[in-house]
Amino acid sequence: MYKRLVESGKNNFEVEIFERKAQLGSGMPYSSEGANNEHITNVSGNEIPDIVIPMSEWVHNAPVELLERFKIDPQKFNDYKVFPRLFFGEYLAAQFEMLIEEGSKAGISSEIHFESAVADIKYDVKSDTIELETEEGQIKVFDSVVICTGHNWPRTHEGKIPGYYDAPYPPQKLVQKFNHAIAVKGSSLTAIDAIRTIARHNGSFESDKYGNLLFNLYPESSEFKIMMHSRSGMLPAVRFHLEDSRLSNDSLLSSDEIDEHRKNNNGFLSLDFVFEKNFKDIFRDRDYNFYERIKDLSIEDFVEEMMKLRERLDPFQLLRAEYAEAEKSIKRHESVYWKEMLGVLSFAMNHPAKYLSAEDMQRLQKVLMPLISIVIAFVPQKSCEELLALHHAGVLDLISVGSDSTVEPQLNGGIIYHFSDDDDKKHSVYYQTFIDCIGQPHLEYHDFPFKTLLSQKAISPARLKFQSNQAGHAAFLLNQDTVQKDEAGEYFMNVSGIAINDNFQVIDQYGAYNKNLYIMAVPYIGGLNPDYSGLDFCEAASLQIIRNLLPD
Repeated sequence: MYKRLVESGKNNFEVEIFERKAQLGSGMPYSSEGANNEHITNVSGNEIPDIVIPMSEWVHNAPVELLERFKIDPQKFNDYKVFPRLFFGEYLAAQFEMLIEEGSKAGISSEIHFESAVADIKYDVKSDTIELETEEGQIKVFDSVVICTGHNWPRTHEGKIPGYYDAPYPPQKLVQKFNHAIAVKGSSLTAIDAIRTIARHNGSFESDKYGNLLFNLYPESSEFKIMMHSRSGMLPAVRFHLEDSRLSNDSLLSSDEIDEHRKNNNGFLSLDFVFEKNFKDIFRDRDYNFYERIKDLSIEDFVEEMMKLRERLDPFQLLRAEYAEAEKSIKRHESVYWKEMLGVLSFAMNHPAKYLSAEDMQRLQKVLMPLISIVIAFVPQKSCEELLALHHAGVLDLISVGSDSTVEPQLNGGIIYHFSDDDDKKHSVYYQTFIDCIGQPHLEYHDFPFKTLLSQKAISPARLKFQSNQAGHAAFLLNQDTVQKDEAGEYFMNVSGIAINDNFQVIDQYGAYNKNLYIMAVPYIGGLNPDYSGLDFCEAASLQIIRNLLPD
């Protein structure tokens, strides 16, 4: 966002940045709040949106102690390989510093408030301004505010129930010996983060003479074991070579085409239309054999077809096969094209998702997103090697627990995991240690941190209208917490977070957008932006905002 302001070519404004921490740029995932030395990115240098200078250039000027700490030789730096997350955090911090210098040269006045958390935000209707209050009680008034607070991991039981962790972050808390079985909820990149940390403090990795990675338990952790609990019973897919490293594609629907389609579809964007145009049709020229295979498949049929193999194979057997496929892809600089295009589809669908009907959003959430979230996780090779070594050593397993599983915290410590297996047999298993690794949750409207905006009704819950009154009525009878009926007799489904428009401006409870208040904080807009791809999302969202904030 700051980069957009610097590049706007204007300087008739002042910028103030309120940063909770002592460093700008690294955020949660790339600082000690989200990573230890062992954690690596799932993107390579060539896949990062331009900031000031590319990673491959910056590495030659990086601090010597940083390069030594992570054993990085600038002469051998490979732009197509992943790197330590903390190293990437330092790169992002350095880029932010360069941007501030550029802003200063361009005549932009920037004031940075380090270690300054914003406690509340208030909209002043009379003066049409936004008031910020910091935790120290300082009050500042602005013409416009962009909320970029990033990740938020709410605590429910952690600190109250011994052995219960609401999230694996900051990972330093997991640096301990565990001489017992640990329950990990989820099988995403978040789970892999936790596994990599706890494994290296209860055993050691080493390579055999053939180059295979092996894991050996420490004697004092002889009972150590990690049990992943996954609703899908699957592991995420392995990172491969991306042909278009920025998840964009010239063949995608334009905003004009989307508008035209909505005009002819009662204002709704059809999920089938997007799937047809932004996914299937792209294969006509690129991979005709694959196009022939999928051209007549519905979304449901396509997902079933793609999941068939994953469901049939043991997850670690599949991981080994995908690891080999990905290694070939990276070596040859050849994409696994259908997987890449699924990432493109997900990214392209994110922004206009607010125009889906409630019925289509349910299909997206229940049918398509589970496949997308597995395929585009892009697990780095090094992480795969460690998972396979742990499984081979008998200390890592994955249990399929279905969507009706529950976790029951125990007052004296630990949890009981209640679930049904694939044969519908019920289980209740006690674990002394439990780590919730489902990733960043989509937070609800009432979780919004700036409470005055809630009491002012300056923001509103995100919701989507049912296209069919009949479907809406049926959903309403099933669940009146999620589905509501308005005075006109129309049905709406509540989704997580708050309502925003196309320019990321908040919408109040009377349906009007606030021209002064923007939000890019993903946890609070996840209902209308169901997939967000890190820096790619930030690049796209900030472009929408700047066009509105400082129009030409």
